[in-house]
Amino acid sequence: MSKESGKEIDLSQIDLEKMKEMTVADPGLIEFAHTVGSALVKPLDAGKIKGKSVAAMHDQTHRQFKQLYGQMQALVNQARTLQNRVDISERIYLSKMNFQPVINQVYFFYERKNGEDLLSMVSPEEWGDSFPFNTYIAKVLLLSDHTWEVVESPGNDLV
Repeated sequence: MSKESGKEIDLSQIDLEKMKEMTVADPGLIEFAHTVGSALVKPLDAGKIKGKSVAAMHDQTHRQFKQLYGQMQALVNQARTLQNRVDISERIYLSKMNFQPVINQVYFFYERKNGEDLLSMVSPEEWGDSFPFNTYIAKVLLLSDHTWEVVESPGNDLV
């Protein structure tokens, strides 16, 4: 009786001469230990092996997709930041300026009461009670590529 299957082994079905030929020709082709000192050979559960491999593959590719998504999200955020710089830069260059802006200097962007935009060197605090504008839009910095970066934007979503 076989310990693993619990079934009787029919010794009359075993062809000893054929087994002897197989073990001499290629012992790796038989599914059991062919000598007393041989290692026990158990057939592999191919479905279980494939299942584990597929699960590992899905786990690894999921991690890589997650990493790529994070990288794409960072690129999208950089693109939005750049687009915001272009938008505010166009608005500033269309506004009234009574001076030549200098790179790496901070300026103040306002909207006049008549709706026109104005770039100024004077901060909102320096105007005091005589604040002549409708709205203080943003504190901006002129970058070396001649785009403007919003440093501070009180009450606005420009930053």
